[in-house]
Parts: sequence; structure tokens; C-alpha cells
Amino acid sequence: MKRMSVSDFKARCLALLDEVAVFGEPIVILRRGKPVARVIRAVNGEEDYPQHTLKGTVDVVGDIVSPVLPPEAWASCHDP
Repeated sequence: MKRMSVSDFKARCLALLDEVAVFGEPIVILRRGKPVARVIRAVNGEEDYPQHTLKGTVDVVGDIVSPVLPPEAWASCHDP
């Protein structure tokens, strides 16, 4: 991760934003040696949620809607 002072970032801001967009390497902006901001690549519309990265990684085998056990197996379903 690239780190640079506020003044360096201000001087080269537009070029650095293009660099982040192309290469995806974040930049940490420092003021007096302490981090104040981080510039990262914006996500596309499809990548708004981390769960979208899991798309296509799960195989559904069998029925995923019905209960695992029949109603007779549950104590709350029996008459006292």
C-alpha cells in the first residue's frame, strides 16, 4: 500500500486517482506522519456487497426449503 503526505497527494491528485483506478493499489494519505484517509478503487455496481464475490461457488444439492426433520420429531408439535 502506497503512503504519501497530504501535500504530495494534493500536487498529483488526478494522476494518482487514475493510477488507483487502473492498478487498484490503495493510497494512504498522511498528515504529519499519521494516516487521515485511504483512497481505494471504486466498486462496480455488481460488486456492491461482499457476498457477490461468492456467486457461483455454491452447489445446491437437494431441497433447501423443507425442514430437515418431520414435524413429529419436534417436541413443540406434540400434544402434552
